[in-house]
Amino acid sequence: MPLAAEYPFLEVLGSILVFVGFIMWFWLAAMCFGDIFRRRDIGGFAKAVWIVLIIFLPLLGVLIYLIVYHGGIAERTARSAEAAQAAFDQHVRDAAGKGGPATEIDTARKLLEAGTITEAEFEAVKARALTGSTGV
Repeated sequence: MPLAAEYPFLEVLGSILVFVGFIMWFWLAAMCFGDIFRRRDIGGFAKAVWIVLIIFLPLLGVLIYLIVYHGGIAERTARSAEAAQAAFDQHVRDAAGKGGPATEIDTARKLLEAGTITEAEFEAVKARALTGSTGV
């Protein structure tokens, strides 16, 4: 294998370390960009300066951002995760509260008793609820 003889183990190891380092930097840069755009406490000019710094001085820009704003990144990420979880929980509660056919028929019965819909409309709603059809 002439290829293996021309590329010794330490060079392979060095290439792997460089590749892993690049992947780590790319992940940190993406995290910094996400944090910069998510921030509400700095203006557009400051955001632009950070983006330019990270693009034109990649390693130094990311390291400076992490050193300067290390605590705020964790707080903003935690708040974002809590907001996403709360929105998901609310969506689940809303979806579970629909109740299915029994709730739909009960609502239609209340509308019938109030005189909002006719007996024929009530029967149509009842049939649609029992068959599972949306009527669309």
